[in-house]
Amino acid sequence: MPDHPIATLPLTRDAMSDVARRAIAHATSRGASGSEVEVSAAVGQSVTVRRDEVETVEYNRDKGLGVTVYFGKRRGNASTSDLSPEAVERTVDAACAIARHTAEDDATGLPDAARLYKGVPPDLDLFHPWGLSVEEAIEVARRAESAALGVDKRITNSEGATVSSYDTDFVLANSLGFLDGFANSKSSIGVGVVAEDKGGMQRDYWYTTHRDPARLEPAETVGREAGQRALRRLGGRKLATLEAPVIFEANIAASLLAHFVSAASGSSLYRHSSFLIDRLGTAVFSPAVRLLEDPHMRGELASSYYDAEGVATAPRVVVDAGVLKGWFLSSYSSRKLGLETTGNAGGNHNLLLEPGKQDLEGLLRTMGRGLLVTELMGQGVNPVTGDYSRGASGFWVEGGEIRFPVEEVTVAGNLLDMYRGIQAVGSDVLVRGSKHAGSILIDRMTIAGD
Repeated sequence: MPDHPIATLPLTRDAMSDVARRAIAHATSRGASGSEVEVSAAVGQSVTVRRDEVETVEYNRDKGLGVTVYFGKRRGNASTSDLSPEAVERTVDAACAIARHTAEDDATGLPDAARLYKGVPPDLDLFHPWGLSVEEAIEVARRAESAALGVDKRITNSEGATVSSYDTDFVLANSLGFLDGFANSKSSIGVGVVAEDKGGMQRDYWYTTHRDPARLEPAETVGREAGQRALRRLGGRKLATLEAPVIFEANIAASLLAHFVSAASGSSLYRHSSFLIDRLGTAVFSPAVRLLEDPHMRGELASSYYDAEGVATAPRVVVDAGVLKGWFLSSYSSRKLGLETTGNAGGNHNLLLEPGKQDLEGLLRTMGRGLLVTELMGQGVNPVTGDYSRGASGFWVEGGEIRFPVEEVTVAGNLLDMYRGIQAVGSDVLVRGSKHAGSILIDRMTIAGD
C-alpha cells in the first residue's frame, strides 16, 4: 500500500503501517494465535464565538494504537498513544496478559479471511481538509452568529457559534494479512440563539456538517435558520392530552432510524434486549418504507469499503415494503447468533430512508390536523419492549397549516406501532451523519399535555 502523506497529521500512512506490522509481529512472537491492530492519527480545531467574543479555541493533534490479541478463544486488548517501539511492545504484552486471564468465548476471534476486503479501494472522496486558520474560523463563526442575531430584534442572546474541522487517517491490520486504511475529514458550522418577548424566552439552533467544507451551508444561512427557528417558537402553548398524527421533522427523524438500528444490531439480539427478536422476514414498518444501506456513496459521512474489522461491505436492502430483510452484525455477534456477518462491525453505514414525493409542506397538508415535532428531549425509550416516550416541542397543525408553537408535551407510543403507522416519508432529506431521512408522518401517537 503506497504512502498517503498528509502534512498536517502527526504520522504518515507508511509510518502507521510500520507500527501495525511491528505490533502484529510482536503478538505472534508472544504466542498469540491471532491479532488485529488499528493505528490512527488525527488533527482537529474547534472555535466558539459568543456575543462576538472568542469564547473557546480548541486544538488537538493525536495519534494512537489499539491492539487486540487472541489466544485460542481468549481475547485481550490494550491501547496507547505512545508509538515508540518500546511502548508498542509493552502494549502488546499488556493485551497478551489480559487475554491469558480472560474466560474462553467460542464466538471470539478474527473475521473469516474470505470476508476481508481485497484489492485497491476506489477513491470514496472522503478527505477534504478545510485548512482554516484560527482567525478565519473565528470570522466564519462571527458571520454565523451575526446573521442569527440580525434576524429580528427579539433575538436577544446567543448560545454561541461554533466552527470545527477534523482530519483523520488510520491503518487497520490483522495477522491474516489484511492491511489498509484511508483518510477522512469532517467540518461543521453551528449556532444557537435565544428569542424573547413578553411571553418568555425560547431557544433553537441549526448546524451543517459534511466531509467537504465546500458543501456546507453558508455561515449566514446557518445563522438565519437558527434565528428564524428560535423566533417562531415564541408564544408556545401546551396542549390537552389527545391522540393525533405526528410528523417528525427531518432534523430529528433520523433518531427513529437510530432506535431501529440499535434493536436490529447483533449485540441487542444475542442479549435478548431487542423488541425485534424473531421478526426477520416480517412486516416491521408500513409498506411505505424502504430502507437501504449503501456503504459506497462518494463523500458521505458513513462511507467505507470495509467495516471496523476489515470485512468487505456491500450495498443492500434492509427493509423492503416494510418487511425486515437483514440485521446489523459483526463477526462476533453473527457467531453468537449462528449467522453470517453483515459487515457492520462499528455500526451502520449510510442508511437511506427512501424519500416520498412530498416535501414538509405536502406532509402537513396530508396530515391535516396534528403535531409537527421539531425537537425531542429525554431518553424515554425501552429497547426491550419498544415503548417510546419523549419530551417534545413543535407546532400544532390545523387544516394542513401551522397554527401555533407547542411546548412542554410528551409524545408516546410503541416503536413497532409507530413504524407500522408511517403514512409517508418526506422528500426533504437531511444528512448529518450515517442516516439519511426526510420528515416522517406517523398516523397516530399519544400527545400528553395538560
